[in-house]
Amino acid sequence: MRSVASLLLVLGILAAAPAPASADPPVCGPPVASTTQPGYTVADPDCDVNGTPFGAVAGSSVWTGIEDGAAYRIERPAAWNGELVLYAHGYRGLGTTVFVDNPALRAHYLARGFAWAASSYQTNGYDVGQGVRDSYALIRRFTERTGQRARAVYMTGASMGGHVTAVAIEEHPQAFVAAMPVCGVLGDAELFDYFLDANVTAAALTGTAITFPEAPVDPSFLEVYRQQVARQVPLLGQGAGLTPLGHRWGDFVEQRSGGTRPGFDNAFAYWSALPGIAPLTSVPFLFGVYPGLSGGTAGVAEGNVTSNRSTLYQGDDNPWLSRDELRVNRDVLRVDRTDRPSRDLSGVPRVDGRPRVPVLSMHTIGDLFVPLSMEQEYARRAALQGRGKLFVSRAVRALGHCEFTGPELAQGFDDLVTWVRTGHRPAGDAILDRRAVAGAGFGCRFTLTDRPSFGAACPR
Repeated sequence: MRSVASLLLVLGILAAAPAPASADPPVCGPPVASTTQPGYTVADPDCDVNGTPFGAVAGSSVWTGIEDGAAYRIERPAAWNGELVLYAHGYRGLGTTVFVDNPALRAHYLARGFAWAASSYQTNGYDVGQGVRDSYALIRRFTERTGQRARAVYMTGASMGGHVTAVAIEEHPQAFVAAMPVCGVLGDAELFDYFLDANVTAAALTGTAITFPEAPVDPSFLEVYRQQVARQVPLLGQGAGLTPLGHRWGDFVEQRSGGTRPGFDNAFAYWSALPGIAPLTSVPFLFGVYPGLSGGTAGVAEGNVTSNRSTLYQGDDNPWLSRDELRVNRDVLRVDRTDRPSRDLSGVPRVDGRPRVPVLSMHTIGDLFVPLSMEQEYARRAALQGRGKLFVSRAVRALGHCEFTGPELAQGFDDLVTWVRTGHRPAGDAILDRRAVAGAGFGCRFTLTDRPSFGAACPR
């Protein structure tokens, strides 16, 4: 880690602070043992995981280090505007090496005069609470390392980092001036309910008996579940080879993931063809996220945080249930939760939807990993808290998870900054209006680049 010393007096804050790193390229070192998490190692923050050295953008200053078992990076442009952006990364699996990386908008932040900082977090897994603690600690660390206090701090994050962002601005309401979660888990445990819904409807449609074991789950269940999935896949098909029954399954997934909307058929074909995440890489993606594989604890909660006890499954937007829908609701496996999202930073932290600062969020409408329904859930909660005017959601027409272009992200950030500085609330999409979401042009307003894989292009 870089450590060129320089004394700098800071009024009432610090007696001294080290100067930024030298321009010499760093030598990448091996991961070091974590001082806080037994069995964990921390990757060298001076290098990316592929071995590429992390260096300053021309004219900027960088500081890196490892503190309390978490790696961090800080970068401040030469013409700093006095403001700081914190970036919270997404889910990184269950490995035991943590690493820090750069935000997608790094160059844009610096060009606009913003400094930025990011943490590896001390842990991997779905540990949102640790993400909040380590991200918030960057505010103090920025002051200590640079010798200057940021006059305004923006909180940003992608995917699980969106969950970190939503919790951080509620846990520390005085620390931030605005937030920008993208492709974020803004509905806390509602994400795991969606994973449950996808799997139990597939089982009901195919007539497959599945179970939801209590934690701790016996390791042998993994193979049992793999065999259950193997019986379902031929009946449902995958990708371009979806069967009529597979398309019917897609109808139920569509309603549970955000409702009728453009591009869904292509999205479902895309996601049904993707392999699952480890350790279920041999099954289609949606089967690999079944909450029963962890007993519904998400690996961090005390008990099962997911339930479908009162869920009404529909295959279209008609509120009257068809005979087929009645049969699915009769046959699905029903699961009761034994735990709920926490009111603190333990387990799966709850998102109340009570921001005190402007929040501008973005979501791709074909995302079936963290679906559009997360935006809708946050919008409903914010409205119930009387904070609906502080939330703006923008839909982008793409299939992938966090599949935004640089200009789309930059436009969102710039509009958020303008909102903070002028008080003028920017435009967004009516994500709670089912007719608007189902409209042929939904998502066109903030999609700056057409993706041929999505389907019909937006009129220009």
